[in-house]
Amino acid sequence: MDEYIQNFIRMKSWTSLFRANYLGVGVTLLLFILILLPLIAVLIQIFLPGVFWGERDFIGFSSVLEIFHRPLWLHSLKNSLVLASGTAFFATLLGGCLAMVRTFWAFPTARLLDIAVWALLITPSFIIAQGWILFANGNGLAYQWFGWEWVSAFVFQPFGLIIVMTLSKFSLAYLAVAAALEWNVKRYEDAARLCGANPFVLWQKIHIPMLFPAFLAGWALVFMDTIGDFGLPSALATVYRFPTLPYSIYTAIHTSPTRFDQAGVLAFYLVVILILALLFLFLLMKKAKFDFLNAQAVRFQPRKSKNATWLMAGNLLFLLIIIGVPIGSSFFISIMDSMSGGLAISNLTFQNYYTVLFVDSQFLTSLRNSIWIAFVAAIISVIIGFFVSYVLFFTNFRWKGFIQSVSLISLVVPGVVLGIGYIFIWNQAWLETINLHLYGTPWIVVLAAIAGAIPFAVRLQAGAFAKVPANMMHAAALQGATRTHSMRFIILPLVRSSLIAAGLASFGTSIFDLAITKMLYPPNYQLIPITIDKSFEQLKYGYSTAATIVSGTVVLLFIVLADLLLKRWLVNDNESNTTKGENEHDYAS
Repeated sequence: MDEYIQNFIRMKSWTSLFRANYLGVGVTLLLFILILLPLIAVLIQIFLPGVFWGERDFIGFSSVLEIFHRPLWLHSLKNSLVLASGTAFFATLLGGCLAMVRTFWAFPTARLLDIAVWALLITPSFIIAQGWILFANGNGLAYQWFGWEWVSAFVFQPFGLIIVMTLSKFSLAYLAVAAALEWNVKRYEDAARLCGANPFVLWQKIHIPMLFPAFLAGWALVFMDTIGDFGLPSALATVYRFPTLPYSIYTAIHTSPTRFDQAGVLAFYLVVILILALLFLFLLMKKAKFDFLNAQAVRFQPRKSKNATWLMAGNLLFLLIIIGVPIGSSFFISIMDSMSGGLAISNLTFQNYYTVLFVDSQFLTSLRNSIWIAFVAAIISVIIGFFVSYVLFFTNFRWKGFIQSVSLISLVVPGVVLGIGYIFIWNQAWLETINLHLYGTPWIVVLAAIAGAIPFAVRLQAGAFAKVPANMMHAAALQGATRTHSMRFIILPLVRSSLIAAGLASFGTSIFDLAITKMLYPPNYQLIPITIDKSFEQLKYGYSTAATIVSGTVVLLFIVLADLLLKRWLVNDNESNTTKGENEHDYAS
């Protein structure tokens, strides 16, 4: 009898939880379906291969250990670890040093370094990688223009690839260290100098310990971003064999016979490595915490340097390498009739652009489809991010920590892992009976794009939600306002600008996501990353680079124009509301 009463009470508590927090339960289920369920499916596939197609043969942990008996699998694992570890080390060192130089000293063109960092951060990795390949391959621009035969031999080997990835990924470490250098607590330096400390001791005992957590964060970010990168190995496939875990997962799914077991095992190792990297970061951050900000802290003001001219020259040379080589190579190839012809007047042409825009309808179809998918994904992810942020800040839902964690998972999990999970979930026969067999349709790409955009939508809106006082909601509730009215008339007007930022960020990240689109795109359905990548694989370098530049320009103009129009609408709407309020106040008086 007591057990029956306890079960009744437990059931009643769950029922009351759902009634009181139906929004939190709905958000949790939605995030579970979009993000967590595909990852669980990947793990289940390892121990129960074929379970999603009617087979239920449990094979235990033997498949996990099989990687040590498969040369290709083991080679992919080793390559990924070497590439990620080496890139994380050099990129953190480079990014941290550049951030300190940028913070401590003022010099001309310093602002260009900040712009370049953000440009590298938002540019898809496969576009950067293609630019480097066009520059460094055996018949590339380095050889055609300068006769540098050594460039190809240097780049297309493990250490060379680490350097290329370092020059592409250092921006993450740069931003992490630059954020830690925002505030200057000079009193610690003054106290150390009074005790006789020299500059070396100052760095050893003060600056390095304070910056250590930022360097660790930069290292972890670069490591996780590199080990899950799909763009570099995809671009390299045409000129150099360097299998990595993400690319081997892709080839296991898209080569005959399809090897779901191989894809599942490699995805398992990739997820485990990412989890270990996160745990390592959290552990070290917890032990290496330094609370040094106080009321005497002031913002760092860069000092004028006697070597400003040398700093400017070095900065321009560095920008020429990190931006000029990959982006410049793509641009020059796009206006050349042939790579071997050089920059001679007779070799310059706009035929590639003419073909892209007016001859081949495939490009415009791909661009239209990609814009549509990114637009739908941006709208839905912003709506989900709005409700997630509301639950996190204005409810007492007991699983808020779980929601916050899940909403950030897809930021860490590579697109190929998320893509294979979507194949396992949405490629089942029984879904056809309820018209939900999404595999092979554009909607599965939309769902995956939404899952990939949710972290940006949540984090960009969370900052705005955090500024809304909770007492506003309490006051509205006391006046009889429902939750819907509070969202519409209180929260929405206060966070509209963050909704715009979240929508544009989600749109920009979705449109050039090569990993997800290459894993999930339907047959005969053109998308812009696939069009660019396939033309590059077919050695149509002029077409692929022209398509890259045109699509990038169109997307950038679209984002800038949308940002200007939406912000102007916000300003006009706020002014009209203010005028209306003043008129009502005057009338009441």
